[in-house]
Amino acid sequence: MQTRQLGTTGPVVGAVALGCMGMSGVYGPADEDESVATIRAAVDAGVTLVDTGDFYAMGHNELLVGRALRELPRDDVTLSVKFGAMRPPGGGMGGFDGRPEAVGNFLSYSLVRLGVDHVDIYRPARLDPDVPIEDTVGAIADLVEKGFVRHIGLSEVGADTLRRAAAVHPISDLQIEYSLLTRGIENGILSTCRELGIGITAYGVLSRGLIGGGTTTFGNGDFRAASPRFQGENFDRNRAAVAELEPTADRLGITVGQLAIAWVAAQGDDIVPVVGIKSRTRLDEAVQAMRATLDADDLAAIAAAVPRDAAQGSRYPEAAMAALDSER
Repeated sequence: MQTRQLGTTGPVVGAVALGCMGMSGVYGPADEDESVATIRAAVDAGVTLVDTGDFYAMGHNELLVGRALRELPRDDVTLSVKFGAMRPPGGGMGGFDGRPEAVGNFLSYSLVRLGVDHVDIYRPARLDPDVPIEDTVGAIADLVEKGFVRHIGLSEVGADTLRRAAAVHPISDLQIEYSLLTRGIENGILSTCRELGIGITAYGVLSRGLIGGGTTTFGNGDFRAASPRFQGENFDRNRAAVAELEPTADRLGITVGQLAIAWVAAQGDDIVPVVGIKSRTRLDEAVQAMRATLDADDLAAIAAAVPRDAAQGSRYPEAAMAALDSER
């Protein structure tokens, strides 16, 4: 596995990362034993960046990741944790809490669930509109000084917030959705990150299964059942757009999903695709994708097949989109 550094101050990690959210039922049922085995296999394969969140299934995902970590050398894993999303009983979202006094509280619970004494990258899941980003980052910086956190990351914030945060403490990376169907980062956010020396951990590279996925029906609890991109005509048009990638993938001898992962990785060596998978079979596919080399002709063919604004429907429901500082 090749490696990439997250920004100018962040850790060196495997060139593809593992997103664990789907292991806790967000995209349908998951086998816990297979999920744990997948995490361990990923680290063995050089996929060293493992991403979770304290609010994924209300702590379940951290407990699952912690179970996998018990049989892995701690120094072999770069553990990224998002915090701050509020989850009431029964599901749903209740806003975001970025208050300085809440930051350490969230981390305390995460350290116990994960069974570790520090987190490598700690990041607010979203911008709290009622708390200056300087205050939230400053609180994480105090935890860095005390040794409980190694690096500070951000998630789904815009260029202005990036600048304000970086003025308080170095930011290792911005975690943000980036794929052939989600290109908003190219509207000033990516260039700002590069100006400030901030890396990108790109999630949603397979557009939650729109690219390379076979599922067309979604059960209770599956995020995609309420996602505009998976509804009616939007879904049909998005799948049709993705199908245009098949000739290029076939010519290169890879799957459409592998082509999509390779495309994100090809957008710069400061970008690490975060692939959300929950089985060792899909892990092998992602690892193999990083061996694909896309030349100028390949990239041109991909651009022609899926233009920048090809996606139909927003990537989240309206209320969730309103909470994204990156979309303002």
